[in-house]
This record gives sequence, structure tokens and C-alpha cells, in this order.
Amino acid sequence: MRPYAATTITGAVLTTLFFAFGAFAHDHSALNGTWTLVPAKSDFAGQPVVQTGTVTINERQGIITVSRNFVYEGATKTFFYRDLTDAEDNATIHTGKDLKSKTSWDHDVLKVTTTQYGAITVERYTLAADGTMQVRVDRPDHKPITLVFQHKDD
Repeated sequence: MRPYAATTITGAVLTTLFFAFGAFAHDHSALNGTWTLVPAKSDFAGQPVVQTGTVTINERQGIITVSRNFVYEGATKTFFYRDLTDAEDNATIHTGKDLKSKTSWDHDVLKVTTTQYGAITVERYTLAADGTMQVRVDRPDHKPITLVFQHKDD
């Protein structure tokens, strides 16, 4: 094989790999920003309906912050839920001995796994084709729910 032919083949292979990697690279910042819950498009699977809610996501340089604020209105009470997860990708945060949370990227899905008193809740945040963010929440002994959010700036 001639030396320039090997160089040409190597260059072609590297160029192909570069463009293939670019096609499969994921823009994790697409979920950044504040998202507002759209209850009418969400599936609560028979669980109490969240009246209002926001999720704010900020991913920068491998640090992922997920802040969640929800209001549940029941027959006699209104419940407020506020939570914040802040960690490097794949880092586990321990809050007390009975609560730990881990954020990680699974390709283009932001995954938040929370363990509290031995029960594991998994939230999966994805960007839908219509520009909404969908969050699937899997909790022990509950049917999965799907929450739909609209970007606050839309």
C-alpha cells in the first residue's frame, strides 16, 4: 500500500467518525430554563392532580441543578412541594441518612433517582418533538405518571 493511500484512508475514517460523533452528540442545555406544568396534557394515573408546578433545570459544565415546585390542592388542604437537586453528572447527594439523590444523563434523557427510606423514585426528563418537556415519574407501588411542561419563555 502506498503511503499517501494509507493517509487518505485514515483521513477519511477520522472524518467519518468526527461527523458520526457530531450526529449522536446531545445538547443537554436544551432542557435548561424554567418549565411550567400543563395539567390538562399530563397523565396523573389516578393520583392527586398537581394544580400548578414549575421545574427549573440548569446544566452547565457537568453540574446539573433541578429545582421543582408543585402545589397539590386537596379537599381540605393545599400541599406545597419544593425540592432541589444539585450535583455533578452521576454524583450522589446525601441529605440526612434517609435521603439521597443522583442526577445523570442517559443519552438525551435527564434522569433523577431519589432514594428515601429505601423507596426509589425515578424521574426521566425528555424534550418532546413539539418542544414540550415530558417527565415520567416512577414510584414504588404507584402507576407511572407523565407530566407535560411548557417552556416558560414560549
